[in-house]
Amino acid sequence: MNPLDQKILNRLSKHGIPKEEFERLIDDDLDLEILRAQGMNLILHNKSYKFQTALSSIDDTLFCIIDVETNGSKTDHHQIIEIGAVKFQNGKIIDTYESLVHCTEISDAIAEITGISVEQTLDAPHLSHVMSEVRLFLGDAIFVGHAAKFDYNFVSAMMERVGLGGLLNRQLCTIDLAERTFESERYGLAYLNDMYDLHTDATHHRALSDAITTTKLLEQVLPMIPNTIKTAEELIAFSKEATRMKRLKPTKEVMS
Repeated sequence: MNPLDQKILNRLSKHGIPKEEFERLIDDDLDLEILRAQGMNLILHNKSYKFQTALSSIDDTLFCIIDVETNGSKTDHHQIIEIGAVKFQNGKIIDTYESLVHCTEISDAIAEITGISVEQTLDAPHLSHVMSEVRLFLGDAIFVGHAAKFDYNFVSAMMERVGLGGLLNRQLCTIDLAERTFESERYGLAYLNDMYDLHTDATHHRALSDAITTTKLLEQVLPMIPNTIKTAEELIAFSKEATRMKRLKPTKEVMS
């Protein structure tokens, strides 16, 4: 079975797959537990397997907002050098996690952007230790990020690199969500923070700070979601399928 097959994911996110059929698709109970250990929030409901997020309300859903800083853009050549994560549920931050990651190569350009130098990471925990902690912290929560694909792919690749298996968590992008809920000239995190004063003590391009800023954005956006959207899976679908808002035109500076 390919657990990432889009047809399977679509069925699990909507009506579910009958127990007997789903169990024929996987080899044994161990495979089911492996899928769950990698973050796939599967439950048995009315004799069908489906995602827990297809049943849970948005308020009851646990979101884990994650941001990473890396020493490059390619998951097969580079690594995470810092990670920050925030657990958010029912309108409240309930826990946070942050760590630098041991690294021996950080370019001057990356160091200038992030403020993280090789010297700072030499005594930091190794990748395997940090990824093990992140796996436990994340659990089967919805993985949330601003431009989530980058962060998700990097965390998943680092999990695989240390032998933990890639991520199978449901995923939500706050850029996608913002673009469908309010008009803005731009949707970059720093721009939105400046415009809406999301996180007054923000340090851009530091992982926990950016994760907190993203959490504050999520907190502001959720009340703007149409009241027809009830479950977490409906929220994910809305973020991908709803019509994007019209972008505002750049504000012209008035000459004095």
